[in-house]
Amino acid sequence: MLSQSPLLLGFLASLCAGSLTALGALPVLRGRVPSTAARDLALGFAAGVMLAAAFFSLIIPALASAGPDYGGRSGAALVVCIALLAGMALIAALNEMLPHEHFASGREGPAAVSLRKVWLFVFAITIHNIPEGLAVGVGVGRDGLAGGLPLALGIGMQNIPEGLAVAIALRGEGYSGLRSFTIAALTGLVEPLGGMVGAGVVSASVALLPWGLAFAAGAMLYVISHEIIPETHRNGNQNRATLGLAVGLVVMLFLDVSLSG
Repeated sequence: MLSQSPLLLGFLASLCAGSLTALGALPVLRGRVPSTAARDLALGFAAGVMLAAAFFSLIIPALASAGPDYGGRSGAALVVCIALLAGMALIAALNEMLPHEHFASGREGPAAVSLRKVWLFVFAITIHNIPEGLAVGVGVGRDGLAGGLPLALGIGMQNIPEGLAVAIALRGEGYSGLRSFTIAALTGLVEPLGGMVGAGVVSASVALLPWGLAFAAGAMLYVISHEIIPETHRNGNQNRATLGLAVGLVVMLFLDVSLSG
């Protein structure tokens, strides 16, 4: 039964969310490349979805679940703070250790002369997608589909502009429409791995639940601050990006409240 297999549920929910990356990349197959302003608006929406998911779907439930087992409010807050920082630290470490390249700032991480530029982009997006799959898996491990569905929907929606951004960047580097689409679509497939890890950890022990929730939130917050927001402000479209963030935040908040009740 699916309801008795959090690992399978975590895998399937995060697979569905990650697969929507391909939907965002579809325009490059038809030769249509949206404007920079439209892309930044869409990425702002993605940031808003992730921001709302981090707080309303992860941090607040982490505080609630930690209270009974960790000595009340102060203990719960301490656990959540430590796990948040640990999540941010992991993605920061991956950012330093893995060779990759950002669309705005160029190559980061150790020198990797033998790696072609396209794989540096893939590494970068892989880093971005790890916390997204982890968050969906943690939600499923906590409350089954009731906990994972809002996150899967929200993160799936924000994967659409992310897939578009990747495909456009690759298209601009001279790759064909088909190859740009294929690579962008594949970057979303790392999310099911994170989903299985997240679901497995929190379903193994109730005591690990607040740690897993807050850890996933910290990883997502790092990606928002370090990657998405700077990218949306690079081309002078910060007003559009902020509008997108506001819309994404309220959409994810609505989904979380309406679907998890």
